[in-house]
Amino acid sequence: MSDLEKIKQLRQSTGAGFKDCNAAIEESKGDINKAVEILRVKGISKASKKMSRVAKEGVVAVSGDQNKKSVIEINCETDFVAKNEDFINFVKEVSELNNNVNSNSENLKKNKMKNSKTVDENLVALISKIGEKITLGRAKTFNHNGAKHFNYLHTVVKDNLSKLAVIVSLETKNDSDVIKNFGKQLSMHIAASNPLAINSNDINKEILDKEISLISQELKSSGKSDDIVKKISIGKINKFKEENSLLSQQWVMEPKKKVHDIIKELNISDLRIKDFYRLKIGE
Repeated sequence: MSDLEKIKQLRQSTGAGFKDCNAAIEESKGDINKAVEILRVKGISKASKKMSRVAKEGVVAVSGDQNKKSVIEINCETDFVAKNEDFINFVKEVSELNNNVNSNSENLKKNKMKNSKTVDENLVALISKIGEKITLGRAKTFNHNGAKHFNYLHTVVKDNLSKLAVIVSLETKNDSDVIKNFGKQLSMHIAASNPLAINSNDINKEILDKEISLISQELKSSGKSDDIVKKISIGKINKFKEENSLLSQQWVMEPKKKVHDIIKELNISDLRIKDFYRLKIGE
């Protein structure tokens, strides 16, 4: 086999550029296996330098079925790479593995992909090939007993990949089209309205404390009496809770009604929103 043929084979198997493959063949004195190792070492070196960059682009991938569903964010530096075929294929396979390991990041990195290399090893190789920082981001798996899981993808890049994804977990024994339609619509509502919690009592205390502080600062210089300021503050914080709690939000498809009104109209006695998760790339 000529050196040119070896370089071609090396490029096909590693995805590295012509110059890198040529240099590796020369350094290995024509030994392709050794050349692969040389490129891998150089690839790891190049990848480590790229990891100091900022990666705020990428895609969100959803995998699984109605019984178990997962979402994972995989970041890169540019939207151009987010549409790259190698990147998309990597994300799709990692998404399925993520669902298998219940979004455990350490287990995911050690999991082997179709080429018998780990996710971590393939990630390093992809960084070297593409030339951008790529990272595994946030991930979550829904696997609640007695619940059905639905999702919505916004700004779809390809198939199960998008820029924004929502998963909703509904607790009910009902398996009708009505539930499936509501699960989809509720996911769409959450994508648009971005609630902080299902009920106002579940909103993070730190978020509420910060909002109370901002309201107090806003009213401090109003010149109003302390009693009036207190009443206005209570009204504002109650409105904040209402607007950021899923059940009390205005239903996006019919704003004159609240989410809890829509649930009541469905008249399904055991229907309950168990959980939800909204994931937007880079947010």
